[in-house]
Amino acid sequence: MRTPLRTITTFLLSAAAIAALSVVASCSTNSQQTPDIKLYVFKCGNISSRDISLFSPGVNEGQSKELTDSCYLIRHPQGDLFWDAGLADSIGPDGIEVFNGALHLSVTNPLRAQLDAIGVKPEEIEWLGISHFHSDHIGNANWFNNATLLIQKEEFDAAFGANPQQYGFNPDLYSQFNASNSQILQGDHDVFGDGRVVIKRAVGHTPGHQMLYLDLSNSGPIMLSGDLYHFTSNREHQRVPSFNFDKEQTLEAMKQIEQHVKQTGAQFWIQHDKEQNATILHAPEFYN
Repeated sequence: MRTPLRTITTFLLSAAAIAALSVVASCSTNSQQTPDIKLYVFKCGNISSRDISLFSPGVNEGQSKELTDSCYLIRHPQGDLFWDAGLADSIGPDGIEVFNGALHLSVTNPLRAQLDAIGVKPEEIEWLGISHFHSDHIGNANWFNNATLLIQKEEFDAAFGANPQQYGFNPDLYSQFNASNSQILQGDHDVFGDGRVVIKRAVGHTPGHQMLYLDLSNSGPIMLSGDLYHFTSNREHQRVPSFNFDKEQTLEAMKQIEQHVKQTGAQFWIQHDKEQNATILHAPEFYN
């Protein structure tokens, strides 16, 4: 008995419709699993080192080196996270001397102007992540006093304790920040719960130093260094700066982070490496 042509046609159309719906459902699921994240990179100051052996004891003594200072905005569907707050805009292009003249700091691209250019107001940022509380990472933190600060317990205790200067911290730079509006961390922290923006504990440079791992849809995984390393050769040779809080903790952090980078295949962005940063897109352009 022959099957009517109309029945065959109806069956084929139904099968096609089911297949199309499956594709749509699959795309919807993938979209939910892979939220649209944008990463903006900002130029947040300049650091001139007159003796780079400060960062690599016993190596390149008396040699000068130019470093940069970077900070970042991560725009996630669940909110905005600002990572590190750079040198204070108020330093200006003439700059200041620190470390008894070993370093000269200056700001030629004010962060405020860079944020204005993409229509972002610091007081509207929901989350502030600081790799550590040295002045070149906390300089504009007072702008973000509505944000929830994400900070390791040891760094919180040092920064907001009785003697922050002991750790090289300047409390004036975060005096307007509401310390009670802090989320105290004691390890890695998945900021949005989807595994795509993860704070990584990496203590040693300071008591509660941390880093940031990102997994972007198109650009792939990226690790932001904080000050685990200041430039590429220090990473290649696992060199520890003379002013780090704890050398052994730093070396252990290097080991753990490098394992994570190897496992994930992440790009490793060194926040102070001027040469590497010259190859990275800066705001108003972005990564996703």
